[in-house]
Amino acid sequence: MRVVFMGTSDFAVPSLARLVDHKYRIVGVVTQPDRPRGRGKKLSFSPIKELSLKLGLEVFQPNRVGDSESVDVLRDWEPDVIVVVAYGQILPVEILDLPRLGCINVHGSLLPHYRGAAPIQRAIMAGDKVTGVTTMFMDAGLDTGDIILQAPLEIGAEMDFGEIHDRLAQAGADLLLDTMAVLTSGSSPRRKQDDQRSSYAPRISREEERIDWNMSAAEINNTVRALSPQPGAYTSLRGQRFKIFRSLVHQQDTGTKAGEIADVTSDGFAVQTGDGILEILEIQKEGKKRISSRDFMKGFSLEPGDVLS
Repeated sequence: MRVVFMGTSDFAVPSLARLVDHKYRIVGVVTQPDRPRGRGKKLSFSPIKELSLKLGLEVFQPNRVGDSESVDVLRDWEPDVIVVVAYGQILPVEILDLPRLGCINVHGSLLPHYRGAAPIQRAIMAGDKVTGVTTMFMDAGLDTGDIILQAPLEIGAEMDFGEIHDRLAQAGADLLLDTMAVLTSGSSPRRKQDDQRSSYAPRISREEERIDWNMSAAEINNTVRALSPQPGAYTSLRGQRFKIFRSLVHQQDTGTKAGEIADVTSDGFAVQTGDGILEILEIQKEGKKRISSRDFMKGFSLEPGDVLS
């Protein structure tokens, strides 16, 4: 079986590695162009390109995968199946129709829930207790193709985006192998999605990264978890910006206004929200490292009554 793999981010790495480990013939890898990253804006390879070069795989990096040159490259590879995992571009019909066995996608949700670019973050923000991964036959819609296989994953109360992302990436790789096995056998299941149960998971906007202290402590805690370790939920005090990476919900209220620091100890501090108190456990001052609130309090003076904005 001739396999073309299309992926870019860390989420796709276990899937490509597992296909190679199980001796699938990867005839080409498509990934996004090199991008400037980090403070120095140094041009960097995608995680999938780094892995592909280590494995000696042929890499193709089109700016637009839908242009005629890109379609010609993929056609020349003569794929039996195209596997797409966190690639980052929408595939045109010309590519969807190329492989005889279709284009297979690994998606980080239990479809039809959370179609779109940020399914993991949106599930955490919503306070969901269960998420999962889905493999599907791709069609011209946005994550609307027929479902092949699914695997659920429980979301623990303290699990953040980083941990859930990594677990789903591994679960997705396992599910992909199962999917490739049934695809090869010619017995792959195919279940249409119920559009009436669908939901959309757009990218996280910059405005959503800012903490709204009028929200409940539980909602803010979910936002903190959804944005940890990257990009981080932020707030401001005395003209300085801080990111919060870990917090704890307390149900009681102090009667103070939302955003006001309700309690300060040597171990940290707690903030009144629109409903409940949020204890801050890990924080990062702009330009500094992420540290525990205990260490933060050693170098930063806070008092009850100070207000975060």
